[in-house]
Amino acid sequence: MPTPIDRATHLKAPFFAFAAIITGVAAWSIWGGDIFPSQDPTGDPENWSHEECSRWLRNRNLHPSPLATTAELLERVKANMRAPRS
Repeated sequence: MPTPIDRATHLKAPFFAFAAIITGVAAWSIWGGDIFPSQDPTGDPENWSHEECSRWLRNRNLHPSPLATTAELLERVKANMRAPRS
């Protein structure tokens, strides 16, 4: 007579659900939640919006302040565009 553990191991749906969860967690940890990286804004920074300036700074780990004005962010963008990359 099969035990409850025997019956549980013969069910396919729970196995595939568990496998899907493990695969999803592995993919998330490998890509770090950044599966579709955001694109850098292009063109003249003078014409960028507040969000584009913030995104450009975030992509370079320059941590833009959420309280900064667009002019302040633009100043930081220009200062870091001139700086040589290492």
